[in-house]
Amino acid sequence: MEKKTLIGIGASVLVLVAGFVINGSIGLYFNLVSMLIVLGGVFGAAFISFRWERLVIVYRVLRSLYRTKARTPEEIVETLVDLSVKSKVNGILSLQNDQEETSINFLKRALGLLVDGFPKEQIREILTTEMYFFKLRRQESERVLRTIAEVCPPFGLIGSIVGLLGLFSTGYDDAGVLKAIATALTATVYGAIIAYFLFIPFAAHIRERTDNEMLLMKIILEGVIAIESELKPRMLELKLKSFLTPSSRAGNIVSLERLRERFRVKEEKDKLSANGATAVR
Repeated sequence: MEKKTLIGIGASVLVLVAGFVINGSIGLYFNLVSMLIVLGGVFGAAFISFRWERLVIVYRVLRSLYRTKARTPEEIVETLVDLSVKSKVNGILSLQNDQEETSINFLKRALGLLVDGFPKEQIREILTTEMYFFKLRRQESERVLRTIAEVCPPFGLIGSIVGLLGLFSTGYDDAGVLKAIATALTATVYGAIIAYFLFIPFAAHIRERTDNEMLLMKIILEGVIAIESELKPRMLELKLKSFLTPSSRAGNIVSLERLRERFRVKEEKDKLSANGATAVR
């Protein structure tokens, strides 16, 4: 998980707990009966609504999103321009080695299609189809989390009703009255916290990362097709910069010095010159 995310979660939890402590003893907000009612109802509804495999997929998606760092469009544009220069210097087949260097599966697949010699029409069709179904799968995971979030407050209400029923059945027993009131109130709190502090933020995070990854995929798609069309690297840079915000477009993404250092253009020219001199001799 990214450091900024951990800091945000930690600060939010700290403020939330501080609010409970300031209002009284934090032990007042822990009630086992309320927790069992809410959690049992929420997970029961989830298992009834969705297949176990679907819930496992949602868990894996969340784990992957929070474990991996989100790539920025600027990084993808830089990578594609680098690949364009490399294809100009060493040829398209030289990009085959870069398939293992990148951490983005979509870029790996796009480079594979490019190296295999697919025409740009087929590359666009294949990658567009993959983008479409990728978005559908992410939307399904988001829908699962939002559905679970919707049932959390009602089960908190059910816990409150159970507590009120216990209140009416206690008679004038002071200990029983306090216990029933605690169950009734804390169940509502648990339902709201689980829905609005966990599941809805999880769903929002999936949507935010999906939108970002869809943007990266569009950049990769246009970049790979431009490389296949043998568009000049500087023209490719200008084209891909249209996907970026105005503040990110200033300056050149790729400098001549860095290109020479990355692809050893100068060394290759020197080798060619040396080979030519040897042949003359």
